[in-house]
Amino acid sequence: MAGYFLDTSALAKLYHEELGSDYVESILNQPGSKGIVSRLSLVEMESVFAIKVRTGALDENGRSLALRRLRADIARDRLIVGPPIEPKHYRSAAKLLRLHGLSRGLRTLDALQLAVALDMLEASWISVMLSADKRLCEVAEVCGCPAIDPAKPGLIQG
Repeated sequence: MAGYFLDTSALAKLYHEELGSDYVESILNQPGSKGIVSRLSLVEMESVFAIKVRTGALDENGRSLALRRLRADIARDRLIVGPPIEPKHYRSAAKLLRLHGLSRGLRTLDALQLAVALDMLEASWISVMLSADKRLCEVAEVCGCPAIDPAKPGLIQG
């Protein structure tokens, strides 16, 4: 099974058409492919959809439909919700911020996402992280986690 960790920026592409949406769909449609998300992404998706409504990219009906589609993808195991975020993930995120916050602009929630992804990589749940965040992809690569920007899948991220 090919495991792909989708951060929130990649996950959002499944529920609102944008650059890279086709790539994320194609990854998840491959036989044996699994998309794995952190529990943090489920919370962040609420914010993503709210922003899209406020900016006019989605109306309230589109927001409701997107949330239903997300829940359906989880219910039918198209997406797997990763294990709970544990104290070790917070410690790892803090270390990532100390190492990469100044030099690469890593942010708090991205550090937490990466900490979870690195844990899943070590456990062989995933082999690649998908993220539309260039900084996060760069830090992931430096930390030994292959990363792909779905909007630019042919480019080396690191």
